[in-house]
Amino acid sequence: MLDVDTFLTTLYVTVDDFCQSRLREEGRPGPEASLCASEVITLAIFARWSRFSSERDFYRYATDRLRDAFPTLPDRSQFNRLVRFYTDDIEGMALHLAQVMEDSQPPYQALDASAMPVRDAKRRGHGWLAGRADIGWSNGLGWYEGFSLLTAVEPSGVITGFCFGAASTADQPLAETFFGLRANPDSRLVSVGSAFSGTYVADKGFEGVENHRRWLDRYGADLIHPPKRNSKKPWSKRLRRWVAGLRQIVESVYDKLFNTFGLWRERPHELGGLRARLAARVALHNFCIWLNDRLGRPRLAFADLLGW
Repeated sequence: MLDVDTFLTTLYVTVDDFCQSRLREEGRPGPEASLCASEVITLAIFARWSRFSSERDFYRYATDRLRDAFPTLPDRSQFNRLVRFYTDDIEGMALHLAQVMEDSQPPYQALDASAMPVRDAKRRGHGWLAGRADIGWSNGLGWYEGFSLLTAVEPSGVITGFCFGAASTADQPLAETFFGLRANPDSRLVSVGSAFSGTYVADKGFEGVENHRRWLDRYGADLIHPPKRNSKKPWSKRLRRWVAGLRQIVESVYDKLFNTFGLWRERPHELGGLRARLAARVALHNFCIWLNDRLGRPRLAFADLLGW
């Protein structure tokens, strides 16, 4: 178990090493910022622990206990603007950690989509993200309002890429965009990560022979998933269980994102803030795995990593 100061220092040094090649201070409009890029990204990532019930709660903690480490901490609204400005770098940091931990090419990555609610679907009115978020169906939640989050995860639990779309978006078109951006990178959409030459293991939501053939031909993405129960070529029960076991890691990762790092509580007012905070959660997840590796601990043992 680490104390907060040690955790923050290690996180800052790691972020600062990454930022040396990605500084964009000269591109930020307005007067000089009170915090440098490394400080903003470090605090943005640290703030995603579920110990903080809200942005306001985190800022009270930072004001009371982190002033010595961050003496030029600005007011909360200015800090939030800085976090949104460095969103691309936070995404880059999350994926940089994944690349650092990639000792060899894993045989597969688990691919799965999960509901990311941002508002009670039964509430009246359009909400803050009208035209972006919409109504979708989740087997676990039923009807919900928000987004669909797609994530690729290595067998060890490291998140190698992620993206999200409106809740009504089916898994197949979301995967199409994901594979397309991995094969043809866009500097504005780095969160999907790098192309992967192994096999993606998914569930029935990604079905479709034509989809699979197109993804393999166009993007080099080979995908397998269990067929429907009424398929003409059903899998054996043993094979279904084996593939379900391979995919179990992505369920564990979603539990970390939604519960340990508080994604279930997200009620964003604008899309840029949601994107920045999601990227910070992915970065915190990958950093905790990296740190556990360094400490000789189980990779996904997050609960007792930090002593508050």
